[in-house]
Amino acid sequence: MNLKPYAAHPEFSKGRQHIEAVSPLRNEFQRDRDRIIHSTSFRRLQYKTQVFVSHEGDMFRNRLTHSLEVAQVSRGIARTLGCHEDLAEAIALSHDLGHTPFGHAGQDALNLCMKRYGGFEHNLQSLRVVDTLEARYANFLGLNLTFETREGILKHCSRKNALQLGELGHRFLEKNQPSMEAQIVNLADEIAYCHHDLDDGFRSKILNLPSLRELPLFNQCYEYVMRKHQNIKDEQVMNESIRRMMHLIISDLCEVSQEKITAAKPNTVDEVRQNMPLIGFSKEISSEIQLIKKFSRERLYGHSKIVEMSNQAQVVIDKLFAFFKRNPSKLPADFCAQSSDTLERKIADYIAGMTDRFAIELAKKC
Repeated sequence: MNLKPYAAHPEFSKGRQHIEAVSPLRNEFQRDRDRIIHSTSFRRLQYKTQVFVSHEGDMFRNRLTHSLEVAQVSRGIARTLGCHEDLAEAIALSHDLGHTPFGHAGQDALNLCMKRYGGFEHNLQSLRVVDTLEARYANFLGLNLTFETREGILKHCSRKNALQLGELGHRFLEKNQPSMEAQIVNLADEIAYCHHDLDDGFRSKILNLPSLRELPLFNQCYEYVMRKHQNIKDEQVMNESIRRMMHLIISDLCEVSQEKITAAKPNTVDEVRQNMPLIGFSKEISSEIQLIKKFSRERLYGHSKIVEMSNQAQVVIDKLFAFFKRNPSKLPADFCAQSSDTLERKIADYIAGMTDRFAIELAKKC
């Protein structure tokens, strides 16, 4: 691994919350990645919505496939820029562990239920999962991940919450940056969902090639594909166009980021933290990404089919939250055992950990 001086180095990690012996076989970031992959929360991502509810069709993305795609993009960018691939991968695989069933609709519904009790935010919930809710080890709760992986999970955080996170919250209070690897994953997440949401929209037949060609960057890629290939099916045109879009956007990010790094000359992770963001897009590509996001909001997420699923999700979440408020004894014993948490937070933890299917079936019984 050809690490640059500004990359995170596992031997200089800020460490874990609970001291453990060093592994002779794996570096500390590899251990984080492995713990995440073997966690219960990671397995559940397979049955959690990205855009389409999991039972709508097997060919659509779910939270697990999204996390894998983010990890793949993150590793490639990290390798190109001389950053630590294992750390980037660990952050990418863990960034959505706290997501609710039913995607953003589920998060919004649970946040409304929790409005009077501190709210709900999936970034903080992902941290809560790896710090507390996973119970796999005899000596501690959570996965006991390194500071660097835990830091990367938090893309944003309010001042109120940052004040409660100790050293992990300092960067939000001091307006510093996270590691280069965390910055990479943050934008790799955007790259992944911008592309795969369009692809899933096309597969669902909510979107089609004529509508997608309204996006300038997609149209540019579409025309390139059509010049290069004759008599190919629409699905192949779509795949090739999306593939080229990703190539152009990732290439732009790598080139622009390298220019920023060269200008800033950071020699340590601490210098990265004290700089402006060093991972970014050109103005032109940033504008294209904003157009893709706007298009997706209006033409995909705003489609009647998606809105109907979102409304159904809210009904399920509301019903479950109200039921457990009335019947706290029905919570599983391991959630009741967390005596330091409020009843409402225990309920939110339980609901957030559910898969789509489990939440739907449980709500029918409430």
